Amino acid sequence: MEKIDWKKYLQKEISCSCGKTHFCDIEEIIIEDHAIKHLTRILSKHTYKKLCVVCDKHTEKAAGFQVYEELETAGYDYDKIIFHDPELVPDEEALVSLFTQIPNNCDLILAVGSGTINDLCRYVSYKMKIDYYIIGTAPSMDGYASNVSPLIIQHLKTTFEARPARVILGDLDIIANAPLHMIAAGVGDIIGKYVCLTDWQIAHIVNDEYICPEIMELVRQSIRKVAYNAEGAAKREKSAIAAVMEGLVLSGIAMSYIGNSRPASGSEHHMSHYWEMMFLLSNHKDPLHGTKVGVGTVTAIRLYEMLKKKRELLFLSEVPDFNRNLWKKEILEAYGPAASGVLTLEEQIGKNTEKEVNRRRKCFRQHQDEIWSVIDSLPDAEEIKEILASMDAPYSPAQLDVSPELFRRGIYFAKDLRNRFGLLQILFDFQLQHEFSENLIKEFYPTE
Repeated sequence: MEKIDWKKYLQKEISCSCGKTHFCDIEEIIIEDHAIKHLTRILSKHTYKKLCVVCDKHTEKAAGFQVYEELETAGYDYDKIIFHDPELVPDEEALVSLFTQIPNNCDLILAVGSGTINDLCRYVSYKMKIDYYIIGTAPSMDGYASNVSPLIIQHLKTTFEARPARVILGDLDIIANAPLHMIAAGVGDIIGKYVCLTDWQIAHIVNDEYICPEIMELVRQSIRKVAYNAEGAAKREKSAIAAVMEGLVLSGIAMSYIGNSRPASGSEHHMSHYWEMMFLLSNHKDPLHGTKVGVGTVTAIRLYEMLKKKRELLFLSEVPDFNRNLWKKEILEAYGPAASGVLTLEEQIGKNTEKEVNRRRKCFRQHQDEIWSVIDSLPDAEEIKEILASMDAPYSPAQLDVSPELFRRGIYFAKDLRNRFGLLQILFDFQLQHEFSENLIKEFYPTE
């Protein structure tokens, strides 16, 4: 597949058929051998005076020392901030640590890492009103070009406004040597877009949510690049690794264009976020984001497949009264100390009320041919499982040590993390959560 010409997407206003103007404020993207050698050339075009290099103990070894060498050779003054956490979490503690260590006169952050380092530096640079560059160390997630930062605040996975990195460097000599499970996580993050695009299209039909066909095509392009090259990436073929990294960055540009994560995050991500929050609350080892998303994608497509089998029966059930007190009790049990934000969101938007459920069901009935056509375009869950298995990546929640009860609660309550309509809300609206979750528990946990 052809390399992407990034100049088509960067720092130019694009008048779109959707009626909006899209803009991505990234100066340069370089994904090639020895990309890190371009760092000081890019810096020379600017007047940054105080640089700060942010790594963790793993990414410093992977690329940080090379960054130091490039800066020192060119005579740049810089500070180092190294996170020594065994598993770095993008929470209040990490944010405070970063804020308190960055010098007040810092005017550029050089983030060296992938998911967590990128999210922390993106948010801190945005709040400090300074630029940041990202030197990627693994093709493990699609947030390199994103303009939002997902952070864990008061135990709740929350997405915060930020802005993209000014420069993205993906040195193939570095990212091709990333641990295989991180490469597989990048593939998992991208194949989740099958589900999120389906959710988005149905949300457009049912809730009249804004949608952009051209941004959707960008995301589909990223899916094609990654799915086509997954097998080669597992063998560390540089051309395949480059294609995966390009697909990940392209997905981030789609988010940057629209200003939120809708083009790249749906029900598969919501389940992943819920599992992550519960893992962190219980001090359970948390798998990589993209690893969880890959499993969430298999789960979500299986749920859509089960939904299709109910096509003729959907409207036979009555809409029960929304028992707010019972739901509140269930949310407190499902979210623990993170429940407050979830409860506040429902108070603000009332998406679970009988009135809203009735409205959505009516709209679903009126437009069901169009909706089923969208759902029918999904790949089979088995196809996704084969892609993940080819990279020795998990495809079942049991492989992630997600307990049957945690899995069940994700199907019931992950929808309440966001004001974002999709598959999990559809299951609620048609009272299918119990039946579908129990069927999948039998499938994914055959010994239970």
